[in-house]
Amino acid sequence: MRTRQVLQVVGYAAIAVLVWLVISTLWMWRNQERVVFQPPEGIAIDSDAARRVDFKASDGKPTYAFVVEPASGAGGTVVLAFHGNADLAVWLIPWARELARRSGATVVVPEYRGYGGVAGRPTYDGVAADARGAMDYVRSLKPKRVVLFGHSLGTAIAVELASTAAPRPDALALQSPFTSARDMAARMLVPAVRIVWTSISRVHYDTRERVAQLDVPVAVAHGRIDITIPARMGREVHEAARNRGELLLVSGAGHNDVPEVGGEDYWRWLASAVAGASAPVRKLEQQRGGRLP
Repeated sequence: MRTRQVLQVVGYAAIAVLVWLVISTLWMWRNQERVVFQPPEGIAIDSDAARRVDFKASDGKPTYAFVVEPASGAGGTVVLAFHGNADLAVWLIPWARELARRSGATVVVPEYRGYGGVAGRPTYDGVAADARGAMDYVRSLKPKRVVLFGHSLGTAIAVELASTAAPRPDALALQSPFTSARDMAARMLVPAVRIVWTSISRVHYDTRERVAQLDVPVAVAHGRIDITIPARMGREVHEAARNRGELLLVSGAGHNDVPEVGGEDYWRWLASAVAGASAPVRKLEQQRGGRLP
């Protein structure tokens, strides 16, 4: 009798697990783009600290970008910088001003549809069209050199754009990148996602695979105590790159504070990537911490 009760309990548990897997997988299929794109709401977007330019995405939808030029005027290098998930282009202006001051580059920070007052709902295909439109605008400036920067979600957007752009950008600088959308979904405790991802996914970000095919330098910076995107993902992206730039692992930094905690090491890393320094690849890991998470 006891054996029968045990088997019943095991059976009920197995059914419960199966139901949970089905429900969680269906939830992920339905809500994946809401998870990936989370625009802040009710935020003022006007800024006097940078010039706003309007342009159209590659599918004709209107959007805009903030342009920050160095004190000496428009530089021959343009950095096209893509922000993260719950971020806004306007919030990157102080970062862009510092980069322009240090590197002499012009910095263009585009906004995505559904963010910062831009009409529409953010989707994988729509944001890709926004990125292509931003690249078209940058090319219209006729720069000598184009560098793509991304933070968090913006790293995936930048890498996808680099893989389809013609001509290719001159370099990629990735801050807190994730390896792939599938790996991030698996971190949400939906184990079945790895098996059925190809069938359910509308979000095809695979940074690790794409950088392995790109013949442009890929520099990576990551906070060692990042709990949103673990530092091991940044290291894996760097190791997978066909053309490795510098790797900076910042002790004591999480997901959003790499520039502040990294300080001069961070700005030297970024300025080097923007300038296309030909120095040998160096790992600039700050050694106060222990093993990578």
